[in-house]
Amino acid sequence: MIILKSAREIESMKAAGAIAAECHKLVGEAIRPGVTTAELDRIVRRHIEKSGAEPSFLGYMGYPATINASVNDEVVHGIPGERELKEGDIVSIDLGCKYKGYHSDCAKTYAVGKITPEAQRLIDVTKASFFAGVKQFQQGKRLCSISAAVQQTAEATGFSVVRELVGHGIGQKLHEEPNVPNFVSRYKGPRLEV
Repeated sequence: MIILKSAREIESMKAAGAIAAECHKLVGEAIRPGVTTAELDRIVRRHIEKSGAEPSFLGYMGYPATINASVNDEVVHGIPGERELKEGDIVSIDLGCKYKGYHSDCAKTYAVGKITPEAQRLIDVTKASFFAGVKQFQQGKRLCSISAAVQQTAEATGFSVVRELVGHGIGQKLHEEPNVPNFVSRYKGPRLEV
C-alpha cells in the first residue's frame, strides 16, 4: 500500500533529507586517494548523530555500517572497510538517516582524483537519467513513465540499467511502496497523486 504524505510529513522528510545532503557535502570534501571507505562511514555517522538523527542503514536487516560504499563496478550495498580509494576510482555512497520519525535515503557517485573520460561519462549519463525520471513526477502520470525515462536516457547512450534492484518509496519506514524500477516492465504501476 502506498502511503500518501501530508504537507507536515513532507516537511519532516525534507529535514531528514537536509541532514543527508550535509553528509554528502562532507563526503565530497573527504574523498581523495588514500581515504578508506571506513573513514567515510565514520564521518557520516558522526554528522548524523551530531544532528540528532539516527543512521537509517546501521543495523537494518543486520547491515553493519552507516553508508554503502560501492567502488568502481560494484553496483550497490558495498560494506565500508579498510579499502583505500585510489586515483581514478569512482565510488557510490548511499546513505540515509531517520530524523523525528522520518527517513532519508540518497546516493551519489564521486570521482576520486582524475578519472577516465568513460567513468565521467557514466556519472554524467546516470545523473541525466535520474533527472529525466524526475521530470516524469507529475500528477496523473503512471509510475512506469519514470522507469521509461530513466531506461531510455541510459540506453540511448549505450549504457544499461540494473534490473536486479529498484528504487522505492520512503517515509516512516526506510523502504515503502511503491517500488520504482529503472526499467520498463509489464507492470505500469499506479497513477501518481499529489
